[in-house]
Amino acid sequence: MRLDTHCHLDATEFDLDRDAVIARAQQEHIQAIVIPAVNAGNFERVRVLAHSFDQGFYALGIHPMCVQHASEQDLHLLHTLLNRHRGDPKLVAIGEIGLDYFVPEISQGAPRQKQEFFYESQLALACEFDLPVLLHIRRSQDMVLKYLRRSQVRGGIAHAFNGSMQQANQFVERGFALGIGGAMTYSRALQIRRLAVELPLSALVLETDAPDIAPAWCHDNRRNEPCQVAEIARTLATLRGMTEAETLFETAKTALRVLPGLAGLAVK
Repeated sequence: MRLDTHCHLDATEFDLDRDAVIARAQQEHIQAIVIPAVNAGNFERVRVLAHSFDQGFYALGIHPMCVQHASEQDLHLLHTLLNRHRGDPKLVAIGEIGLDYFVPEISQGAPRQKQEFFYESQLALACEFDLPVLLHIRRSQDMVLKYLRRSQVRGGIAHAFNGSMQQANQFVERGFALGIGGAMTYSRALQIRRLAVELPLSALVLETDAPDIAPAWCHDNRRNEPCQVAEIARTLATLRGMTEAETLFETAKTALRVLPGLAGLAVK
C-alpha cells in the first residue's frame, strides 16, 4: 500500500494539470493522498478536492506561516466546520498546524506569540473532536513538544521531520509518527537518513509535501508530485536493506495507526 500522508494537491502549481497529477498517482497505485488545509480560505477547497477522487482525504487547520493573516474568527470557522463534517469519512486530521521558527519575521515577539496561541487553540480542537494532528515543526521541535505535553491530543504526524534522535523519540513516545519524504533521498541529508534507518518503521510514514521538497531525481527544479511516493519508498527500502514490499507494508500500518480515519483502507 502506497500512501502520501501529506500533499498540498490544492496548490496553484497544480491548477493546469491536477487531473493528470491524480492520474499519475493512481497509475503508481497510490491509495491515499492526504490534503491538509493551510488557512480558512482553502478549508472548503481541500474538502471538495478530497471528495473528487477515491484516494483523496483531507485535514483542516491553519498553518503557522498563515497565522499572521488569520483572526480568531478563523478559529471559530474551523470549529464550525469540524463540527459540521464530524462524520465525514474523508476528514482524517487537523492540520497543517504547528510552529515555524525558521522565518525570522515570525519567530519572535508578537508574531511568535500569535503562532503559539493558534497552535494551542488548534490542539484543543483536536482534543475536542478526537482527531490526530499534522504538525509543522520547522526549527520548533522542542516548543511543539512543550505544548503537546500539556495536551491530550491523540497523536498524529510530525511532518517533514528533521530533528535529533532524542526529539524523534519524544514524538514517538507520544504516539506520533515522523513524516519521511523527498529530503531523505539526498545523500547529504545525513541526519534524516540516520533517522530513516535507525528508527523502527512503526515510527515512520511516507509523504511528499508536494509540490514542495522535491526528491533528488527532481533536482532540476521540477515540482514534486504524489506519484513520487513510489520511488521514495524504494529509497527508504534501499537505505534499510529491506524489500520495497515490506517497507510499504510497515509504513502503511503506521499511517493507519496514527490516522485512524484511513482505516477503511485494507493493508494487503
